[in-house]
Amino acid sequence: MIAAFAVAPVVLVTLLIGLRGVAAMRTTSDFLVASRRVSPLLNSAAVSGEYLSAASFLGVAGLVVKDGVGSLWYPVGFTAGYIAMLTLVAAPMRRSGALTVPDFAEARLASPSLRRLAAVVVLVISGLYLVPQFRTAGLVLSVVGGTPYWVGVVLAGVAVSATLALGGMRAATYVQAFQFVFKLLLFIIPAIWLLLEVGPTVREQAVHPVEFTEFERDTSVVFRVGATLDVPPGAAEIAPDGTRTALPPGEWQVPAGRTVVFPEGSPAPELRGETAPGAAGWERPLLDLRHEGYPLLSTWAVLIATMLGTMGLPHVIMRFHTSPDGRAARRTAAFTVALLSVFYLFPGIYGALGRVLVPHLYLSGATDSAVVALPAQVDTGATGTLFTGLLTAGAFAAFLATSLGLVLVVSGAISHDLVPGGLRQLRVAVVVAAAVVVLLALPAARLDAGTLVTWGFTVAASTFCPLLVLGIWWPRLTATGAIAGVTNGLLGSSGAFLVSLLDPPVDGWLAVLLVQPAPWSVPLAFVTMVGVSLFGRPPPWSTAAMLRLHLHENRSSLIADRAAVARDLGHSSWSARRSSAVRRITRRLVR
Repeated sequence: MIAAFAVAPVVLVTLLIGLRGVAAMRTTSDFLVASRRVSPLLNSAAVSGEYLSAASFLGVAGLVVKDGVGSLWYPVGFTAGYIAMLTLVAAPMRRSGALTVPDFAEARLASPSLRRLAAVVVLVISGLYLVPQFRTAGLVLSVVGGTPYWVGVVLAGVAVSATLALGGMRAATYVQAFQFVFKLLLFIIPAIWLLLEVGPTVREQAVHPVEFTEFERDTSVVFRVGATLDVPPGAAEIAPDGTRTALPPGEWQVPAGRTVVFPEGSPAPELRGETAPGAAGWERPLLDLRHEGYPLLSTWAVLIATMLGTMGLPHVIMRFHTSPDGRAARRTAAFTVALLSVFYLFPGIYGALGRVLVPHLYLSGATDSAVVALPAQVDTGATGTLFTGLLTAGAFAAFLATSLGLVLVVSGAISHDLVPGGLRQLRVAVVVAAAVVVLLALPAARLDAGTLVTWGFTVAASTFCPLLVLGIWWPRLTATGAIAGVTNGLLGSSGAFLVSLLDPPVDGWLAVLLVQPAPWSVPLAFVTMVGVSLFGRPPPWSTAAMLRLHLHENRSSLIADRAAVARDLGHSSWSARRSSAVRRITRRLVR
């Protein structure tokens, strides 16, 4: 019942706003970039709403519960990435006139092959980002409302596909801006209420954590996926008939779908391969990936992935193309930094309180639901139920806002970059993309949302970050160099993830660089692009293309026309003479 009252208004408002965008949907530009007429303030709210995904609203707090205070480096990287984007990417990308990242790649280097490769990268990044959104929607509804896992997954898919098919980017913009304000209020107000309600004892425990070793009250743990527990001597469970039954010490394979009620005072089992919340090092302000003992390397690895990955996220990049001009795009990025900074002050509160009040969630791998589980632990009456509903509504808004942008870029990659088509084909691609993600998310309940999203950031950092930075700031970049660099970055980062899933017998710093390859996959992509490009020759229109990216729009429009002529005339000697004329024109314009 809580889930129904919380989620239904969010879905209904999303669909109603989607209907508003129908009248303005006439062209591909309307569908993908809202005709480039979105103001900076509205756009920054929409970017923030789109960026604050399940990983931000629920995942960061869940990581703090499970892995400790060092997990707060994730939001530091998420927010700092926009500073790099503001400095290096926002305005030039808008001046490029492209609709998508693959569109920019071909416009800059005139390579259809690079465009298709970039479209494939968009699909990979979006898939890694979308699956955890739908997965967490199913998980949260199942925890709060007791519904089957698939209900939340399907509901998210239907709401997203219907909204985008009806209203495209314009509908997504208004939905995401509304949902940012909605999520911000529904994240801050419950956090303040929790701090006031828990009392000084819990606040003291949150600041001075101790290891979770026993249950402080009768606790029900739902294992939606199977788990391997190490049971200590003296552990017990409460049987269905209410009797206390001792558990045999040693390994315990808990099947999926099992609900175990642990009695008050029972020693807590340990999840195989994981450290209990509050254990030694939990309060250390550094990450320790896989508990390998290399916290500084782990922290830098995550920061590199999240900061540089933000610059390459295709759904964020597309947002800047909705701005009227480059100056508006830069202002959008600046406003976004401020809005995100406010939001990210609060995940640590939920994580620290979750370590005290719901540490048992780590046994079932459901720490992502700690945020929505907290109010019921503090107040079992109407007030607790109200705040549970509000947080559930905010969480579902987070899933929808991010999923809208991601499904939109997937449909653009398919119907604008891979198989060009019109408005109708874009709408069909939206529905098909949402259906495929639903099918991928249904068996993904056991996967960690934070891990998948970080992988998406790593792929973006290893592919689109070097492509955009060098494409915007280095005139000697060639199509061959760009293709080689993107390919190496994609294969290096994705290959490392696939190998880590096989759990190879490696440890120490090598294990850290395998589970988070950004420290080596990003430099690999940059070095490959630069090295291969130095052995080639940049296209003759490269200077004009660079000027178009960096000059004010009024000057760059003439340069763009001249560059297009030079590019279309190909490789003849006449084309070379023509490109010299273009360079003379651009020099006069600069003066």
